[in-house]
Amino acid sequence: MNMTRRNFLQASALTLGATQLPQSATAAVAGDPKSKPNMLFIICDQLGLDAIGAHGYKDGLTPNLDRLIKNGTTFMESHSTNPVCSPARSSMLTGRMPIETGVPVNGRPIHSSCPNLGQWFGENGYESVYCGKWHLPEGYTSRMPGFTVLPAGRAAGEQGDLIDTVVSRTCESYLKSRSREKPFLLVASLLQPHDICYYGNAMPGICRVPEKLSFSEIAAELPELPHNYNARPKAPQALEKCRFDRFKNDEQWRYYLYVYARMIEMLDADVGRILDALEASGQAKNTIVVFTSDHGDGRGRHKHVSKWYPYEEAMKVPLVVSWPGRVAEGHCDKEHLVSGLDIMSTLCDYAKIDPPKKVKGRSLRPLLEKKNIEWREFVAAEFRQKGMMIRTGQYKYVHFEGDPVEQLFDMKKDPWEKENLYEEPKLADVLKDHRRMLEEWNSIIKPPA
Repeated sequence: MNMTRRNFLQASALTLGATQLPQSATAAVAGDPKSKPNMLFIICDQLGLDAIGAHGYKDGLTPNLDRLIKNGTTFMESHSTNPVCSPARSSMLTGRMPIETGVPVNGRPIHSSCPNLGQWFGENGYESVYCGKWHLPEGYTSRMPGFTVLPAGRAAGEQGDLIDTVVSRTCESYLKSRSREKPFLLVASLLQPHDICYYGNAMPGICRVPEKLSFSEIAAELPELPHNYNARPKAPQALEKCRFDRFKNDEQWRYYLYVYARMIEMLDADVGRILDALEASGQAKNTIVVFTSDHGDGRGRHKHVSKWYPYEEAMKVPLVVSWPGRVAEGHCDKEHLVSGLDIMSTLCDYAKIDPPKKVKGRSLRPLLEKKNIEWREFVAAEFRQKGMMIRTGQYKYVHFEGDPVEQLFDMKKDPWEKENLYEEPKLADVLKDHRRMLEEWNSIIKPPA
């Protein structure tokens, strides 16, 4: 990284120690105090939790995501319900686990027994609008139950570098010109940094990362390799198959990380356009903004690319909520375990709408308003159809149906997940307790009839 970029990053870094709730937090919403707030839900694809400047990222510039975090609350223990696009999205849109929504793998529709955000808010007085990637089952389509779809076209290969600008500009036009007869729920679904898949293993037989740098000028800017680059913890067989061997040298891995950073900067620019449009529309003071990602990316950790596994690089995703004067600003929540399940319940709470029956998420509102409440003991996730994860405050437990190898990581002592402790005698009771949690969780999570 050259000195100019490094100095800029250091100068613009945000300190997340501030936890002050604005004095206006209890004030009435601008305009009619009985009016329902608008909802702007921005989804991106394949962005890891720590790939944002305000979260310590040093490889790229994210000024717009940083300002969103500065103006709201960010959750540092935020998890995907499934590190794959369609399953995770089905949870964010319904508050149910992928097994319940009927979307355990990509390319399936949400089961009709699970109302999505558009349907639920539309039935409760909102103008429900969607623009961008859907993937339930089609990627880009006008067939989205419950939503009025803003067409963004379809880029060849669904590349984010081509289509995200169209999505953000379409959302910009909507925010500036919409009728204000109803409050809106706008879902802006951006694809980047998903394009990194084209540099990894999403296209069999094709590798876009050269063995030798084509442009030597960027050599000094290539990111450093992660601490667990060579870590190989003992794993169930399904995870052993995730090993990536297409890159032949460390420089290729570092170039992969460099490209990922540039895609994050593309994403940041489109998020900025949408946020600017909201400000220009005069509706920001009465609009809740939620930003998240469906899953993360391997980024060379455990020598992984892409997703599909329960390690932090794939499971941890950003979850940021902002609402001027109503949500704690500049607050970094490092304690509470949250997931994409919680989005439905949170938005319903602020809209004064009862959530659908059987939702598994909880409203984040008490946490966003810095109230002391008793919170959940763990979050759960699914992956590769037969795999499950239980994540508590200190430990992560992974189990695959029919596989004798389990995984247990001490996330406080080993945040890079280098050592699998499931055979450690002194942790036998911890392992047993996490098995119990998984059994109890599975007893209430059922596929749709």
